[in-house]
Amino acid sequence: MGLRIGWFSTGRDAAARELLQMAVAGITSGELPLAIAFVFCNREEGEDPESDSFIKQVRGYGLPLITFSAARFKPDLRRQGASGDEAARLRWREDYHLKVLELIAPFEVAFSFLAGYMLIVGAEMCRRHMMLNLHPALPGGPKGTWQEVIWQLIAQRAQEAGAMIHLVTPELDAGPPVSYCRFSLAAPLFAPLWAEMEEKLRAASLEAVQAAEGERNALFQAIRREEFARELPLIWLTLQKLAAGVVRVADGRVFVGGAPSNGIDLSAEVDRLLPFPPAEVKDGGNAD
Repeated sequence: MGLRIGWFSTGRDAAARELLQMAVAGITSGELPLAIAFVFCNREEGEDPESDSFIKQVRGYGLPLITFSAARFKPDLRRQGASGDEAARLRWREDYHLKVLELIAPFEVAFSFLAGYMLIVGAEMCRRHMMLNLHPALPGGPKGTWQEVIWQLIAQRAQEAGAMIHLVTPELDAGPPVSYCRFSLAAPLFAPLWAEMEEKLRAASLEAVQAAEGERNALFQAIRREEFARELPLIWLTLQKLAAGVVRVADGRVFVGGAPSNGIDLSAEVDRLLPFPPAEVKDGGNAD
């Protein structure tokens, strides 16, 4: 059976389906000695075509599926939170995830992996259920969405970037790192793009460049492309090492080889897997 884990996803796009496909293919081939005990989705059938495709995929794999609509849960309280009422926003988040805890309680898992789960998890759930999440920055690096992270890297003239998998805690993007990978922003690939950016910044502020170009900016796109290419292999390798016991998480702490750790650096192993996934891995979990 392997290590039993839970899988959380909003199922909002093709990337969410590709993540699940990769995991199922690895389990099927034996390369990932895991068992997905349940898949949780915060959307229900009929809410969105993308999540409908995800739900169909989960059912095609024969995995236990839990759907619980965030959009339909205490809508008045949710609207209050969305309108700027911070207390209402936090209350809705806590109430929703307390219900999620009830729904997943029958399944005993070592941890759950957040694979494109678009909600911030409630503090009580963080304390009572171990979860791992992917964040598109190095440990100690910028927080926020991947777009916010990239603009912060540009503002800092950062020399490196990367991605990490970390324990989920009540403090957003600040849990202990489990694994990470890095790549250089000083590599020859980036030199002309930094020069182009510096030229633009002599004529305008970074905020003005960001407003005018957004995600079309060439440096922004190159950083995102290199980071995104490493996400799947980082997840793959981390799940492998957790299943093999090389990396272990317990009581809010990370252990590598039995010793307390600030996370395992998988940069070299990730780079050796690029481009990823190989065709045999990608195709091995086809649900059709």
